[in-house]
Amino acid sequence: MTDHLESELKLQDTVAMPVVGKPPAKVHVSWVGDHQFDGQRASGGPSIRMDSSGATGPSPVDTLLCALAGCTGVDVVDILAKRRTPVQAMSVDVVGERFAGTPGRVTKILLEYKLVGAGIERVHAERAIELAVTKYCSVRDSLDPNMPVEWTLELNGAR
Repeated sequence: MTDHLESELKLQDTVAMPVVGKPPAKVHVSWVGDHQFDGQRASGGPSIRMDSSGATGPSPVDTLLCALAGCTGVDVVDILAKRRTPVQAMSVDVVGERFAGTPGRVTKILLEYKLVGAGIERVHAERAIELAVTKYCSVRDSLDPNMPVEWTLELNGAR
C-alpha cells in the first residue's frame, strides 16, 4: 500500500470515530399495536408513547419537535442560571412546517419561547436562546443544517 493511500485510510478512520467522552445514545422502541410505539433508553427507565394517530401520545414528528424544544430549553435555563438570573417559568411552542408530499419531512421550524424570571434582561435571554439554537443543542445540530430554525421571545409577558 502506498504511503498516500495508507494516510488517507487513517484519516477516514478518524473521521468516523465518536467524540471521546460521549457514549452513543441507545434506545429501544417496541410496537404496541396500531401506530403506537413505546420508546425508552436501552438500559431501561421511563418510556414515552409515540402514536402516529395522536390518540395516546405525540406522533414521531411531534416527538422530534418536543426534543428540539426540550434540548434548547435546557440550554437556555442553564445559560441564564449561570448569569444568576434564573428562569422561574418557561414554555416553548413549536411549529414545524411540513412538506406536502411523501415523506412529510419538516422543512422549517419556529420556536416560540415564553420566559418568566425576575432580573432577566431581554438581551441576555435573546443571547441564551441564540446560543442554544445555533451552538449547544445536539438535537438541532442533528437536523439538516440548511433547514431554517427561527425563534421568538416573550419575556415576562412582553414580546
